[in-house]
Amino acid sequence: MQSLIIVFNAGSSSLKFSVYRMDDLKINLQGEVENFVTKPNLWLKSESKKKYIEKNLFPETSKVVWTVLEEINKASKGHKIAVIAHRVVHGGKLYKQPTLINAEVLDNLRELIPLAPLHQPYNLDVIEASMEAYNNIPQVAYFDTSFHRSQSYLAELFPLPLKYANEGIIRYGFHGLSYQYISSKLPHYAEEKAHKRVIVAHLGNGASLCAMKNLKSVSTSMGFTALDGLMMGTRPGNIDPGIILYLVNERGYSIEGVQDLLYEKSGLKGVSGISNDMRALLKSNDPNAEIAIELFCYIAAKHISSLLPSIQGLDVLVFTAGIGENCPQIRSHICSYFSWLGLRVDDKLNRKNTSKISAHNSKIEVYVIPTNEEAIMAEEAAKLISH
Repeated sequence: MQSLIIVFNAGSSSLKFSVYRMDDLKINLQGEVENFVTKPNLWLKSESKKKYIEKNLFPETSKVVWTVLEEINKASKGHKIAVIAHRVVHGGKLYKQPTLINAEVLDNLRELIPLAPLHQPYNLDVIEASMEAYNNIPQVAYFDTSFHRSQSYLAELFPLPLKYANEGIIRYGFHGLSYQYISSKLPHYAEEKAHKRVIVAHLGNGASLCAMKNLKSVSTSMGFTALDGLMMGTRPGNIDPGIILYLVNERGYSIEGVQDLLYEKSGLKGVSGISNDMRALLKSNDPNAEIAIELFCYIAAKHISSLLPSIQGLDVLVFTAGIGENCPQIRSHICSYFSWLGLRVDDKLNRKNTSKISAHNSKIEVYVIPTNEEAIMAEEAAKLISH
């Protein structure tokens, strides 16, 4: 009988899950519930065979999670589930390490929902449903904010009265599980420079940057919430806060209206008026799609530049996540802003999506490394249970 680790990675509209063997951390089963909120659709993949489950899945978290667990049980007969790991976007100031979940922890995490309204509610709903189904199995939360707790006090501060920092209004940073995975794998790609001055660009529907030294987070583009920093799929990233005051005071926007604008109707989708999907924009002939792409790359380059002082230069640039891993045009465009630093991309290698895409004469090494948040959670869960 093998011991298994279930990993749940709940997003704002999907629920990814993987089942790992405890002994060798190989994947036994993986799948996803797509269109989680509106019309859930479940698929499973085992031993390279993809299977669609034809069931009437209702957009209720508990029913969806119970269906997923039912299918996992069918596929894992004779094996023991040892631990269930959950990705949680926001851990606040209280949770800096993986944490065993109980009712008190859940209550504390629900208080953070206003700081991550797109993701935190679904993260916690999945946990509750999972705990109802398996109340005798340890369940552990892994936080997207934890990796950035290595940052200095100065790097966490906003230029507000310090009493607000003491109340928890600091720069938390996000995508920490992705950055933790990249930091664990980077020495295999850039053996000589992995511990030097590194910036990782996590570019997907959510997008952020992390500057690292000695494989630790030094500075990041996201702040108190996941609205800050880069332009994203539907979020604007960093904007003048005076715009919000103007919309409320002069244009009559409600707080709900502002929240909807910032979380759902801005970014690539808002500028293009077409889609938040970079693939669709790259295929489009609409001039607004081109503007959205240009702006995305310009803002990404500007924010990369803003992180350079925190690590005193740049030795390695890494692209990861959906756009970073799969869009050569975007990587090339962003890198073109750094020719003054001696950064050169090999166009042929870039088009092939090879792991190293910098030219032989580039002063900065550039890599494309697929991220895997579920894998780092499984590794950490195995360590936790074994101790």
